[in-house]
Amino acid sequence: MIVEDEAILSLDLEQMLIDSGHAVVGIAATQKQALLLAETHHPDLALVDLQLSDGPTGIAIARHLATHGRTNVVFMTANSAMLPEDFAGAIGVISKPYVTSGVNAAMAFLQEGVLRPPPVLKKPASLELSKFYSGRWFPPAG
Repeated sequence: MIVEDEAILSLDLEQMLIDSGHAVVGIAATQKQALLLAETHHPDLALVDLQLSDGPTGIAIARHLATHGRTNVVFMTANSAMLPEDFAGAIGVISKPYVTSGVNAAMAFLQEGVLRPPPVLKKPASLELSKFYSGRWFPPAG
């Protein structure tokens, strides 16, 4: 699921994901659309921007999905400094502007991490993990 209000970005990301073998259940531009889409389709992953057409609602969407559903969240934003320390329950963030190779590497890593944790692939530079997921997947030695 893609939660992005910039039509060109969302369509480009959708095609990027489809080309790399992922299914996209839909695109939402507002909090209401995102929550309805998640409730209807139960996606494995939501790629969520912070700032949507109804305001800075991305964090609220992530918190809702993290506490009420089975949808994992990764933020895709140019404003990662605005994320709360707990990443609102999200796995991590891919900073904008992103490139196809970075998104593809992050998706492969996330697929491993979500389906068969911990991921075996090296964490791509394009993905910053939340402290929770970093500690869960890569606990400190000792």
